[in-house]
Amino acid sequence: MHIDILTVLPELLESPLQHSMMKRAQEKGLLTVQVHHLRKWAVNEYGQVDDYQYGGGAGMVMMCEPLVKAIEELSAGRKFDEIIYLTPDGETLNQKTANTLSLKENLLFICGHYKGIDERIREHFVTKEISIGDYVLSGGELPAAVLVDAVGRLLPGVLNDETSALTDSFQDNLLAPPVYTRPENFRGWKVPDILMSGDHKKIEEWRHEQSVLRTKEKRPDMLDGDE
Repeated sequence: MHIDILTVLPELLESPLQHSMMKRAQEKGLLTVQVHHLRKWAVNEYGQVDDYQYGGGAGMVMMCEPLVKAIEELSAGRKFDEIIYLTPDGETLNQKTANTLSLKENLLFICGHYKGIDERIREHFVTKEISIGDYVLSGGELPAAVLVDAVGRLLPGVLNDETSALTDSFQDNLLAPPVYTRPENFRGWKVPDILMSGDHKKIEEWRHEQSVLRTKEKRPDMLDGDE
């Protein structure tokens, strides 16, 4: 998979992309992420990429021209399956969306900043708009990092155990079950006997039951009534 990211603050994306699983994914050649400084396509020698909004009001707006030039130049080199704008008023990111995007080959992320981007970019270029929650951040860089991680970890070969992602919360509209590790008894707090039984069928049944119970308790909105 190849991901291009357009941003006015590329420094914010350096650390999330250079550590842990995202670093591993790139080193294995499973994922390529290229971060592009939007000022490369600035409208003047001063690096301008934003301007005052028509109609007045507080906050600057990212201009059409730099974004269009950047999108068209990058699109000349590859066909993007999705051009994604990270914005608070987009659809809320969930596991289903991450799963779908993980099957794509080429993605372009646009990180909003200031008051946002000129609406004409959204109308003529953006194919998908994603939010990571009902709150506002200073820009789209952190949401872009979240989206890269959510999608990148699903690529085959990124996780050491590829079945691990299948048991994550939200994969089957259920939260993940409780997990335990050594020691078996810590301060009198014992690991459930079923997990020590060696009966894998019963263990899987227990885990499913626990997932359902945990979902009913913490996120009943996720259940459709069949569980």
